[in-house]
Amino acid sequence: MSMAESRRRCEPMRLFVVMGVSGCGKSTIATALAKAAGGTAIDGDRFHPAANIRKMSAGTPLADADRWPWLDRVGQALRDGDGRLFCACSALKRIYRERITEIAGEPVMFLHLQGSKTLIAERMRRRDGHFMPDSLLDSQFAALEVPGPDERAVNVDISGSESEIVASLLDEIGELK
Repeated sequence: MSMAESRRRCEPMRLFVVMGVSGCGKSTIATALAKAAGGTAIDGDRFHPAANIRKMSAGTPLADADRWPWLDRVGQALRDGDGRLFCACSALKRIYRERITEIAGEPVMFLHLQGSKTLIAERMRRRDGHFMPDSLLDSQFAALEVPGPDERAVNVDISGSESEIVASLLDEIGELK
């Protein structure tokens, strides 16, 4: 192993994707984590092509073919960003998480926000101005592949408060000493 490889193995994780179905709080938690951990938050939704936004706004779920260019842009933003990054991105399927990591070019930790469909539907109904209608929630849950124990991922319950969720994730990723 080279000296550079050895150094990378000892460095703390730099790239995080806060993932889950629409309405689970990805953007809110990514922003709070970045603030608490001295990093930068990235909203993965800003990398969607206009056609994807129109499709979802009309209540049509995205197909894998719609997602690949978006996932590539998310991976590129992680690769090209500086410092510790917390990106909000659904990353619903394992193959999507693998693609993001491949494009990023270094390890990515996935922080999965999980909750009941009832809780998330309630949260979606309360938010204003988001393109994703709550009618797509069923398709989100149908596509979701919960990260397994062999993935670089943490699954956290979102039934608590924002501060409880953030504290739990910080503890999981080693930010609390």
